[in-house]
Amino acid sequence: MSSHETWDAVDAYITETLALRDPALDTTLKASAAAGLPPIAVSEPQGRMLQLLAAVQGARSILEIGTLGGYSTICLARALPEDGRLTTLEYDPAHAEVARGNIAAAGLADRVEVRVGAALETLPQVQADGLGPFDLVFIDADKVNNPSYVRWALELSRPGTLIIVDNVVRNGKVSDASSQDPAILGTRAALEFIAAEPRLVGTAVQTVGSKGYDGFALARVVG
Repeated sequence: MSSHETWDAVDAYITETLALRDPALDTTLKASAAAGLPPIAVSEPQGRMLQLLAAVQGARSILEIGTLGGYSTICLARALPEDGRLTTLEYDPAHAEVARGNIAAAGLADRVEVRVGAALETLPQVQADGLGPFDLVFIDADKVNNPSYVRWALELSRPGTLIIVDNVVRNGKVSDASSQDPAILGTRAALEFIAAEPRLVGTAVQTVGSKGYDGFALARVVG
């Protein structure tokens, strides 16, 4: 059995044993696939991890940059209290429409708002509308702009805010200092920003699973 087959088998075992799959999330994946969205949503174990992190954080206000079909949105929103709010930003109007349907089907439309447009254009409006500070920010959009997204996350945060950046390992390519891949350059710059910013304490964790070899960064706002 290859490494990837082993990762897939373990993810399947974890998902089944811990009952991580449910009708709303299954519907989200099926609707996203039927609409032609790329199959790049977080895995079931990763989705539950996001839900648990939001719950441990006691999040009442969440910002998500990169909605896709709403899978991670649903996972995060499930950790919110009834009066909690999640604002998610999606570049593609077609993706946003699919996400709205999935979020409504999961019974979470009352606490989730999907905003459409390039995030670097919609983030200033989020700030102008006074939606921050957010308790948790999840970044899972185009990697080229990761440094700007982390800066905005910090701008819209408070001491104690948790910032999560997905896909920072890139199949190990993040360690290649000679890479000219814009996604790698953006990811490295985001990690370097976290390291240099005195208001942030962060780390990064490598992961393997059904989504391959990747990882995520965690940073906490400390002042």
